[in-house]
Amino acid sequence: MPELVFFSGTMDCGKSTLALQISHNRSARGLQGVIFTRDDRAGEGKLSSRLGLVTEAVEVTEGMDMYRYLVDRLSRGGKVDHVIVDEAQFLAPEQIDQLARVVDDLGLDVFAFGITTDFRTKLFPGSQRLIELADRIETLQVEALCWCGARATHNARTVDGEMVVEGAQVVVGDVNRPAEEVGYEVLCRRHHLRRMTRTSVRAGVLSPDVLPVTSV
Repeated sequence: MPELVFFSGTMDCGKSTLALQISHNRSARGLQGVIFTRDDRAGEGKLSSRLGLVTEAVEVTEGMDMYRYLVDRLSRGGKVDHVIVDEAQFLAPEQIDQLARVVDDLGLDVFAFGITTDFRTKLFPGSQRLIELADRIETLQVEALCWCGARATHNARTVDGEMVVEGAQVVVGDVNRPAEEVGYEVLCRRHHLRRMTRTSVRAGVLSPDVLPVTSV
């Protein structure tokens, strides 16, 4: 039976790499898929992995009807055996509904990849709808690590290396950006709650003592 499967995890846990692997494995068996993405780090119409792999994809725009796109493609004689959607957290809830309809009405497997919560620990609307509708939810087994070595469970947005908790929900960025740029860092819950990034911790370690000890 065709399924809507949601592969979730933090940033830097290999979601895009797995999406590319699934696409490769199925293509090697003669199956043709459509890859959708939105706001990929490599630019419009790209699906990229931090390992350096990149492939072409269909950029999902605001208001795009993904179900209609696939019906039109099939109506023109195109072959579609499955659908892969990366950065699914950025989709609107109604677009997730369209993906469920692709499974139910067109009989195609849909593999969606995305992070569940934003830098404020709030669910992305697209991810929330996937949790509500998916036939199966898979947590990726590759564990991203916090700077302390613990399993990273939260995504933090940073500006000048400092964690921020206000701003637009969607700001395209990536991990391992220079500290002076807007970027992201994965943290364990304890350090996310304390707003302790690797840059702020390093600055704290390097700070001089403010209460020098003097002999009497």
